[in-house]
Amino acid sequence: MYSATSHRPMLTAEAPCVKPTIFRHVILDRDGVLNREAEDAGYVREPAEFHWLPGALEGLAILRRAGVRLTIATNQSGVGRGLMSAAQLAAVHAHMQAQAAAAGGALDAVLVCPHAPQALCLCRKPAPGLIQAAIVRSGIPAAESLVVGDDARDLEAARRAGVTAALVRTGKGRKTEAQLSASDVAVYDDLEQLARALAAGRLSVQ
Repeated sequence: MYSATSHRPMLTAEAPCVKPTIFRHVILDRDGVLNREAEDAGYVREPAEFHWLPGALEGLAILRRAGVRLTIATNQSGVGRGLMSAAQLAAVHAHMQAQAAAAGGALDAVLVCPHAPQALCLCRKPAPGLIQAAIVRSGIPAAESLVVGDDARDLEAARRAGVTAALVRTGKGRKTEAQLSASDVAVYDDLEQLARALAAGRLSVQ
């Protein structure tokens, strides 16, 4: 609306701020989002120990068909703690990438923080380094990117990086959800449900 005297826009009501619901880049945690976590808070050390969660491969394929860039951003401190080698981790990820591609959900990048907590690095979530690196590597703005995790540290890393986040109830997700306020973050049962909502333009984000 314009003022009759000044010919300048006149604000009569401020529209609510709505975040974009079209995301071109999804940054996924690994354990608890894509695969079952190792028992007794351990580490997936070998390809045979990597077991996909129900709906994870389907979710990746749906996102890929929707033209979404897929990045994995994962803490793997077993390397820094000396409990597994970098070569072992690389073999696990090669296996993961091959199976994802075979199912139609090829991954564009796998970013890893291998450091132990006491290293006080900038990439171990909840620090934002991995998420920031994923944004830079993709060339896609933070506003068009979405972090998907099951742990509070995933959500905090996204917040620090200025990226919207969503929670899945797999892995630690239900426990994390119970600790959140109702309006903190959008929550989905699993990656497949989230992917279908995103592909249909119905992704609800806070």
